[in-house]
Parts: sequence; structure tokens; C-alpha cells
Amino acid sequence: MAALKIFSVSFLVLFLEIALIRWLPANIRLLSFFSNFILLASFLGIGLGCLLADARTRLFAWFPFILLAIVAGAAFFRLEVNVVATGAIYFTSGTNEDILQIESVLWLPAIFFVVVALFTALAQRMGREMSTLPSLPAYTWNVAGSLAGVLMLGVMSWFELPPSVWFGIGAVVATPLLLSAEPGATSGRSRVLGAVGVTLVAATVVLVHMISANTLWSPYYKIVVRQQGGDTVVEVNNIFHQSMASLDQKEYFYQWPYSVFGDTFENVLVLGAGSGSDVSAALRHGAKHIDAVEIDPTIIRLGRELHPDQPFSDPRVTVINDDARHYLRTTTKKYDMVVFALIDSLTLQSGFSGVRLESYMFTQEAFADVGDRLTDNGVLAVYNYFREPWLVDRLANSAAVAFGTEPYVHVHEARSFLGVMLAGPRVAQMPASPAIPERVTAFGQSHAPSPARLHQRDRNIEPASDDWPFLYLRDRHIPRHYIYTLLLILGASLLVVAPVVRRASGRWSWEFFLLGAGFMLLETKSITQFALLWGSTWVVASLAIVSVLVMALAANFVVSRWEIRRPWMIGAVLLGLLGLSYMVPVGRLAFDSLAAESLTYVLLGFSPIFCAGLLFGSAIKRSTSLPRDYGTNLLGAMAGGVAEYLALITGYGALIGLVALCYAGALIARPRE
Repeated sequence: MAALKIFSVSFLVLFLEIALIRWLPANIRLLSFFSNFILLASFLGIGLGCLLADARTRLFAWFPFILLAIVAGAAFFRLEVNVVATGAIYFTSGTNEDILQIESVLWLPAIFFVVVALFTALAQRMGREMSTLPSLPAYTWNVAGSLAGVLMLGVMSWFELPPSVWFGIGAVVATPLLLSAEPGATSGRSRVLGAVGVTLVAATVVLVHMISANTLWSPYYKIVVRQQGGDTVVEVNNIFHQSMASLDQKEYFYQWPYSVFGDTFENVLVLGAGSGSDVSAALRHGAKHIDAVEIDPTIIRLGRELHPDQPFSDPRVTVINDDARHYLRTTTKKYDMVVFALIDSLTLQSGFSGVRLESYMFTQEAFADVGDRLTDNGVLAVYNYFREPWLVDRLANSAAVAFGTEPYVHVHEARSFLGVMLAGPRVAQMPASPAIPERVTAFGQSHAPSPARLHQRDRNIEPASDDWPFLYLRDRHIPRHYIYTLLLILGASLLVVAPVVRRASGRWSWEFFLLGAGFMLLETKSITQFALLWGSTWVVASLAIVSVLVMALAANFVVSRWEIRRPWMIGAVLLGLLGLSYMVPVGRLAFDSLAAESLTYVLLGFSPIFCAGLLFGSAIKRSTSLPRDYGTNLLGAMAGGVAEYLALITGYGALIGLVALCYAGALIARPRE
């Protein structure tokens, strides 16, 4: 029974953590720009809860109240924060729905600490249950429950189940815990509080169902379809995404690249095909075959059902449900033209813990992948509303590096810097002064004339790369609102944590703290690697988390049977593997087989995690207070999540050095036998 309770509450903790990481940014837009804040809040809450495991006050009874408050707040306040920053681009909702506009990101700490309170209440119960078993078995059941929670949400994302099902599963798992007494509690009072808690959790599920009415939840994001001005409009995560209209009613740039070269393209690749407008343009201009790549199966389905031109029904079109970068890396086909079809980077889709992992389609490595897929006379076409001239410069500079030739670029300054870029061998055959329409005819915008001008790129703007993929930062820096908010959260967190640590039994362990910080950064690295290999969807991110937990279980199995007598040897292997991973980033090696490529990079990515698990498991095995040391470890993980923002300056490769320092420090801080 003790093992089952540890499994159940551990399942609930990680399941709700990932559910909120996905659900809250889809309803509070700003959280997508601070993509790991919910993760940081959950780690802080779990750490505090474990440190308070032996406290007299029982917090688990408050969990249903706090969960209902979070859902109700997201439902009724609809917060949308205007971020004003000169060196970065942010996109607000663009929706007609009523939202509460506030001017300060200082609201983020309020959201942060409500989530902290939720996971503190949950994790105190987890710590109490874990204290009923010896440290190593308790940790094993904890990891097993966490693994089951991630798998469950990954499966539900795969089947596109709505949030009411997610929270419903959480309610089912929470009910026996709410109705059963905690270790050391009186059963009579617990039953009364439990009945109230079950009622509140059920109310939360009902409220989530009401909020999610008329929404679709793909493996990628939340989708709303509505009618506006006679067009079918698609919104994703509360941002206008696209309108489905006949090609004659769309912007000129869909058809312009074909007209410039006299409709001479036979094989066309459309990346980010959406509901099909770019495909419709290729069909109209005589393409003999089009491969339409779109990551989101729900968007594909909507295009098949609702697009007035029905482009996906044409026999010349092959629809491919895949991540665009992954397709480029794995296909062997050659194309006369590759189109970046308003690729969905503008929604700023957030990963589990990555800081804005949205831009891997616009790096110089991605453009180089396109070059490998073009015929000797092929061309790349990129068009979008770029908002800032320096963003156009970044893309033009990236293309110049990748192709080794000057790209063609023109912009409409009065239309949010709408830009069209052509790059590749065929650019040399362009007319000297191609005719450019003055009217953009964008959906929902003025149709007044907006003359275009040729864009001369600023060569000082750094191209984006797979190591530094932050497309929407003008240069390497941490925006001030990130710094202010992180400092405020860290300061408040220290005020909360300090008295809790002082009252916890035993000494503060720098070993566990540094192990947690290093592990968090390793997890970020693994998710980044998976996103580059197979695309950035919730299913892929779930697989990354599952792989991390499987490595932890495997390491725990080894530690339970063998004593780690020479941790420095394991540490040396770990540091060597980190160095190898730094020297061989994803994409550095060429493979003919996708399976061989995946196996190689998975081994490079997850072998350090296995070594880290051995170090952590051996430390847990010697622990005299599992809740205290586990809580300290999670507080370290929070510090690692904050340190992740350094990647905005250094790139992701440099974080490997920080990981190495964390583990070296943990080995130094390890108590001698």
C-alpha cells in the first residue's frame, strides 16, 4: 500500500506539472515567452513540499482549492501582458476575444507563486509517503510514478484528447489520495476534508471542460476555428494563425515567386503547409508534384475539410505529417523550389523547459539543409510579416552563409515589414527589376497601396544557428524583463526557502543541490536534441522526458545492486561524455540511415544522464533524510532552470560547460565515506 501511494502521488505531481506547462500558456499568452516559468515554479514547489514533509501542518488538503483557483483565474481574467522591448519581438493575441491587458510582467511572480503553492501542497504528501519506505525503494517508486505520468500525457497528446480528459485523469488519481489518511493523520478528519477536496477537483474538471468548449487540442497546440468576415479563421494558442480563403483573396506573395520565373517549377516542397494556400499557389502555376509538409495533423485535417480550393485533394499533392526540419534531414528527394510557407514560428511554441525553442527552421544549418534538397537550378522562397528590419537581416545573412551567394529580398515597411526572400542557384536568373505588386491585400489589414523596396542586409546582424536559435533577439542578451522577473522570483524564493531549510532535519547538502542543477541543464539539452532530430511537439518532448526517467530508473537499478565505491571514476566518464557531446552536436555527423543517426545521438545525449543517475542514486542510497535531500535536489533543479536563460547569450553549447562545473562541484561536495 505504501508503494502504491508513492506511485500515485508521484504520478499526480509530474502529470499535473506537464499538464499545466501545456495548458496555462495556451490560456495566458505571456507564459509562452517565459517558457520554463511553470517548470521552475513546480520544481520550487516540489522542493519546498519535500522539505516540509515532517511539518505538523498538513498542506495536501489545500491542493484542490489551489488547483481550482488556478483554472478559474486563467478562465476569467484572460491576462495578456504587453511586453515592450527594443531588442526582441513578441506577439500578442491578435484575437477579437475579451482579454485583460496589463502593462507589467511583474504579474508573473503572482502566477509563479500560486503554482508554487499548488506543488508544495502536493509534494508534502509525496514526501510523507516516501518517508514510509527506505530511501532507494521510495525513490524507485517515485520515478516509476513520474514515468507513468509523462507517458499518460504523451499518449493523450498523441490522440489529441482535450484538457478535460487530462484533468479528469488527474481527478481519478487524486481521489483515493484525498479520501485516505496521510501518514500520522487521524482518519475521521481526513475523510471530511477528502470529500470536500474531491468535490472541488470535480468542479475543476467541469470548469476546464467549459473553457475548452469549441477548441481542438493537437499534439502541437490549442486550436480555435471561427468565421470572420466570410472567411474561416484559425487561431492557435489565442493568436491569429491563418485565414482559409480562395487564393485570389490571399496576399500576392503566394504566387509571386512562380510568376517571376515563368511558372517553370515541376517539383515543389512546401514546408509548413498549414491548411494549403501555398499548395494551392503551386498547383495554379503548373507544378507537376508538390510535397506538402505540415507538423500538425489537426491543421491538415482542417485544410482537407474547410479550405475552399481543396488543394490537398489534388492527385499531384502528397501531404506529409512531419516536422519540416526533420523532413529536410531525412528525405533524399530533390526539388526545383522549396517554400517556407509562413512557418509557424510566430506562435512561439514553448517546449517543456527550453527557452524559446521555436526557431530551428530559420538557422543557417536549416538553410543549408534546404540547399542539399534543391536541384542545381533550384530556389528557396521565404515570406512572412517580419515586424523588424533586423529580423529580415538575420534571415538574409543566414541564407548568404548557407548558400554562399547574395539572396534577393524586398520588404513592405508599411505592412509590418512583410518581406519576400529568394535564395539559391536560380536567383542568378531573376529579371533585373521584377514587378512587385503595391497592394498586399492581407486579411484584416488595409488594402491601401504599400510600395515595396529592395532590402540591403545589415551584415552586422548575427545569423541564427542551431547553437543560438533565438530568432527574435536582435543580439545576444537577456532582455531586461527576463532579468527583473527572474531576480524578483529568485529573491522571493530565497525568502521562502531559507526558513524551511533551517527547520529541516539535517544539514543543507550542496551535493544534492548541484546534482539537481546539473540534471536540469542535461534535461534541457536532451529536449533540444530531440526537437532537432524529430521535431518539437508535445509527443516528442514527452518521449524526451520519458527517456530521462528511464535512464534514472536504469541507474537506480544498478545502484541498488552494486555499491558505487569510486564516484570520481563515474564523474570522469560523465565529463568525458559531455565533452564528446559538445564536439559532436546534432547534425555534425552525416548518416545514410535515420535509425543509425537517431541511435547515435540518443546514445550521445542520454549516456551522460545515466552517469548522472548513478551519482544521484548512490547519494540517495546514503541519505539520512530522503525528503530533505530530494527537496534540496529539486531546488537545485530550479537554479539550473534559471541558469538556462544564459543560453540567450552563450548559446546551448556553452551550457554543457556549466553542466560539467555542476557535477564537478557535486563530487567535491560529496561527503567522504
